[in-house]
Amino acid sequence: MERIIDGVLKFQRDVYPSQKALFQQLSNMQRPQALFIGCSDSRVVPELFMQQGPGDLFVVRNAGNIVPPFAVAPGGVSASIEYAVAVLGVPDIIVCGHSGCGAMTAILRGGEQLESLPAVAKWLHFSDAAKQIVAKQNKGDDDEVKLSALICENVLTQLDHLLTHPAVAAAVKAKEVRLHGWVFDIATGRVMTYDVQSEAFIPLTQASFTGAKS
Repeated sequence: MERIIDGVLKFQRDVYPSQKALFQQLSNMQRPQALFIGCSDSRVVPELFMQQGPGDLFVVRNAGNIVPPFAVAPGGVSASIEYAVAVLGVPDIIVCGHSGCGAMTAILRGGEQLESLPAVAKWLHFSDAAKQIVAKQNKGDDDEVKLSALICENVLTQLDHLLTHPAVAAAVKAKEVRLHGWVFDIATGRVMTYDVQSEAFIPLTQASFTGAKS
């Protein structure tokens, strides 16, 4: 905890004074460039690997970067999505998975690991479609390949769930919002993005906005 407090004090002493005007402006309004839906994993810091600053991203993080379907589980994630789209008017929504995801690993292993975590187990049912797809398509693969496939497939499942949210569906239909599926690799810093034309994840350096799901 001491390191965290020291960090706050350093921010107040060394960082805030040089960005005082920005923070004063942000105190009255926000206009983020995108809604970022990612995992709560402490190793995944969107503002860091996307090199964005205060006010640039509207961030929602939870175990497994999950988006519950609108009618099934209204709650904090749904409210945040609705606010970002209907009030803040974000032009882009990114659902981002990541390598070595503990939530996806738990889905693959199941069993006793989830028996002692009933809340986690219930939450991860929102990834059931991805689990079934990988079980069928990657039946003979080893666990490492299955995990990578599940991480990617889960991103696509959550993008589908996004379209059950009325505010998102309407904005996508009106071409006011674009949807993006990303996977961040912790070890290399590489980001893969889903390309609609090729129906595959490709390096972000090779992608264009035309590959967005919109």
